[in-house]
Amino acid sequence: MAHDIERYLNVRSAYGASFSPSDELAFLMDTTGVPQVWTLSEPGAWPEQRTFFDERVTFVSWSPEREEFAFGMDRGGNERQQLFRYDTATGEITDWTEAPDAKHRWGGWSHDGERIAFAANRRDESVFDVYVQRRDETGTDAELIAEGDGWLTLGGWSPDDSRLLVTESYSNFDQDVAVLDVATGELTELTPHEGTVRFQSATWGPDGEHVYLVSDRASDTLDLWAVDVESGAFSLVAEDPDWEIGGVAVDEDTGRIAYSTNVDGYTELTVGELTTATTIEATAKPDLPRGVAGGVAFDDAGERFALTVTRRSDPANVYVVDGAGEATRWTRAATAGIPRETFVEPELVHYPTFDGREIPAFFSLPETDTGHGETPVIVDIHGGPESQRRPSFSAVTQYFLANGYAVFEPNVRGSAGYGKAYGHLDDVERRMDAVADVEAAVEWLHDHPAVDPDRIVAMGGSYGGFMVLAAMTEYPDLWAAGIDIVGIANFVTFLENTGEWRRSLREAEYGSLEDDREFLESISPLNTIDEIRAPLFVLHGENDPRVPVSEAHQLVEEAKAHVPVRERIFEDEGHGFTKLENRIRAYEEIVEFLSEHVE
Repeated sequence: MAHDIERYLNVRSAYGASFSPSDELAFLMDTTGVPQVWTLSEPGAWPEQRTFFDERVTFVSWSPEREEFAFGMDRGGNERQQLFRYDTATGEITDWTEAPDAKHRWGGWSHDGERIAFAANRRDESVFDVYVQRRDETGTDAELIAEGDGWLTLGGWSPDDSRLLVTESYSNFDQDVAVLDVATGELTELTPHEGTVRFQSATWGPDGEHVYLVSDRASDTLDLWAVDVESGAFSLVAEDPDWEIGGVAVDEDTGRIAYSTNVDGYTELTVGELTTATTIEATAKPDLPRGVAGGVAFDDAGERFALTVTRRSDPANVYVVDGAGEATRWTRAATAGIPRETFVEPELVHYPTFDGREIPAFFSLPETDTGHGETPVIVDIHGGPESQRRPSFSAVTQYFLANGYAVFEPNVRGSAGYGKAYGHLDDVERRMDAVADVEAAVEWLHDHPAVDPDRIVAMGGSYGGFMVLAAMTEYPDLWAAGIDIVGIANFVTFLENTGEWRRSLREAEYGSLEDDREFLESISPLNTIDEIRAPLFVLHGENDPRVPVSEAHQLVEEAKAHVPVRERIFEDEGHGFTKLENRIRAYEEIVEFLSEHVE
């Protein structure tokens, strides 16, 4: 007998680890229903909960010198993250930032543990500036050391604490990296380029003379490069002709390096040592479960590192990898009493679309499938669009599978992980080509012997919500029902009302209000909502700073004249649902909706 959705949503996750100077491990875990900070001193030990908030904690980062850590927290999902310091000896918490109307992005501890750096949009909501603050200061004590003019993130302090790495994003496929002198505020550009080029995951090398990053500056995929800070010269360190290198971490004391390659959604981790600034001597390959891994954090000695590992049949847990490549699982995120062996792994498939391309997707069939065309399918479309559906654990997916639904997860054109050209195939005027990829997915499902073609559901969140609405208006006869979670109904009103700090970044992908307004109106599902034929469920967070809740309201108002529509708004959530009680309520209602209209 299948468990109810509440049981599945009580499956826990542990992730985002950081080592203390004494090798205690801090990480986030959602045992209380929202992520909080927990600590462990050895693998498998009973963890100690350190923070006790009703709001989600967004990251934890241990001081390199003291038994204290930094953490972030927003309120009601509004993404206006504040920064805090936690003293583990006393349990005292200090509000570092005291600017609840601003968004703060963590930039790291200085190596002596005396200062922190962060980017924030305090001065102007639409741009981020760089601040440095002493650990014992608060609020307005922070020093503004560089004014920005866009979306800035920090990549950490140089080994001598004199400089910071700064990345400016113009779109998800176009960035620049610069070195910022903390004393003078002078910026030195490292990545001058023409056109759109990705420069991501920038991190300092051990000597402070080189920066390591991944870039598609010389190929269609992301390769690993070293940049000489003084000369600006680039040297290729590692490449994969077929797949993207997704991230890199370097221990500045030992020169140990770890980087991940995204192989059709699965992570392959390479670990080695820098023998020169541009040469890696590979060491033993970590014996990690096959799935998705990331968030590498070295310990104080640089001999071990922690990372988060998840796969579709196992929730996220923190593993520690030693110098011999042996991986030990430190956390035991509970599965709410559901046997792990009942969780289903997906099949990686590729299906043809309208222009002859093969679209990658993950397809999971329930144990109850008979192979005789009796199984309903949920087509689950990821957001972004510059994101990627990967075989990580999903409690909701496992619930649907346990209750007889198949789940099909396409990585339509525009998805990340498959190279620069693939990522640009849905830009602006080619937006609806990605929707055609969804239609091709349904055609493929119609030919599959397991699938009931009359019971196919579209579900997606954020940009995936737009894809649901667009697929239901463009191809109305394909769907038995649709579920839109925090989705975009009208690109014009979305861009007009999204957070000021996000607008230019999103216009680079979707088109601008100034130049492309007519086109954006033409592809907005709200303007063709009378084409919809299937029942629709719309869910949203009242505090959503990305896709304003007004998108849901106007959609429901228009759609209810044509089809059965259900709406659920959560007053204490933002772009998605993080609080356990809200997630339970949301998916209980989704289950009710599917029971009414699909089963």
